Amino acid sequence: MDDGHDLDDAIRRAQAGDAAAFDGIVRALAWPVRGWIVARCPPGGDADDVAQRTFISVFRRLAVFVPGSDFRAWVFTIARYELLAETTRLRRIADYHQRLAPAALVDELARRAAAEAPTSERDVEHLQRCLADLDPGLRTLLSERYELGLPLDEIARRAGRSLGAIKKHLFQLRGRLRACIETRAGAERA
Repeated sequence: MDDGHDLDDAIRRAQAGDAAAFDGIVRALAWPVRGWIVARCPPGGDADDVAQRTFISVFRRLAVFVPGSDFRAWVFTIARYELLAETTRLRRIADYHQRLAPAALVDELARRAAAEAPTSERDVEHLQRCLADLDPGLRTLLSERYELGLPLDEIARRAGRSLGAIKKHLFQLRGRLRACIETRAGAERA
């Protein structure tokens, strides 16, 4: 469509039920509307979906459009409200995840702790033997973290090592202890 007169004619025909005329309206306004939405869509928003919902709303409300009014302004107003709805949807999702994530994290950590914790007095005895077999420096590292509750950065400073190295070392030590407990328990069952 080249000018406003062609658009007015297409609007009248679309209001009369001519689907091909509405297709011409969409082709004439798709890029400007989509560009406007893309420029204003928040991160995580789906600009294409908002544009599609805009044109669906335009189609559904076409009967209430008053010929002679500014059709482009009317379409962009609908686009604005669809964009506001998308922003609200994203805000609700973020709020939901903000409230849900901490609870889910606590549940997951509790589940992991329960799975990794010694489940019997025999497991505790196996853990004590495994700890006794460790090098004294490794026992000191475990003691600083789990008995004294020192922060990892303090342990790293005391050891003269990087924070990442201490984290990795503790992770490996926990794995070794878990494997040692499982080996001792398996040998006992055999």
